[in-house]
Amino acid sequence: MSTPPRSPLEGHPPTSRLRLAEPAPAVSGSGAPKVVAEGVPTAVRPDQQTGDGRHPIAWLTITAPRGATPTATSICQCGRNLFAAGHHKALALIADHIDHKTRCPLRADQEGAAA
Repeated sequence: MSTPPRSPLEGHPPTSRLRLAEPAPAVSGSGAPKVVAEGVPTAVRPDQQTGDGRHPIAWLTITAPRGATPTATSICQCGRNLFAAGHHKALALIADHIDHKTRCPLRADQEGAAA
């Protein structure tokens, strides 16, 4: 007794039995396919969320869960990536991050270009 050959995709019918999808008949019964749903605008509208050209350069992440050690991370696109754990060290890093905003070469270039 021999078993029939299996399809390469087990559990799927062979591709020779598949047929192309056909458009569904219109609700009116005329048989014409419906091209666009009613109430859907066909014109492409301009993007409502056009930015003003600004984008983030530096990020300060502070985590202070109740009863746990607070942490802070200061990351900047200029290459700065600092981490601090503990109350005093996190506060110092927060102050340093604020000070870095005035010294960062990427930020200074943007502010000068805008003026």
